Amino acid sequence: MASAFAAAAAGPALVGCGLIPGLQNDVFRLEVGDCLADRLSDGEITEAATVECTQPHFGEVFAGTMLQDGEYPGDAEVSSTAEEECLAEFESFVGTAYADSELDIHMLYPSKETWESLNDREILCIAFDPAGDTTGSLSGASR
Repeated sequence: MASAFAAAAAGPALVGCGLIPGLQNDVFRLEVGDCLADRLSDGEITEAATVECTQPHFGEVFAGTMLQDGEYPGDAEVSSTAEEECLAEFESFVGTAYADSELDIHMLYPSKETWESLNDREILCIAFDPAGDTTGSLSGASR
């Protein structure tokens, strides 16, 4: 599964990631509303542990969408679609436009490998505070 951070000033910075199947905290089990215990690392994504949002956490999955079936559209197209989808949902979730927010977005989306071998079509959008862990939901945080 590929991973990217969006940065308000600099635009998206893409980092390729892979998934190792059969993990206890499989990234394919993440759902909208889940809060991630730890920052997702660059490189291989081996797990995505969740915690209750009332506990300190890295970020919150705030939106998700499925890409259409067919041939893998390419890394650039998939990451661009992920960025568009996540930015489109950010303001309605946080309550502030992305460009004016102190929060940032981490995006998870299919890699060519997961697209072809695992039929992965899901984009997930994660809101997080670059300053550190948050406690409670970021829904309506208006910051």
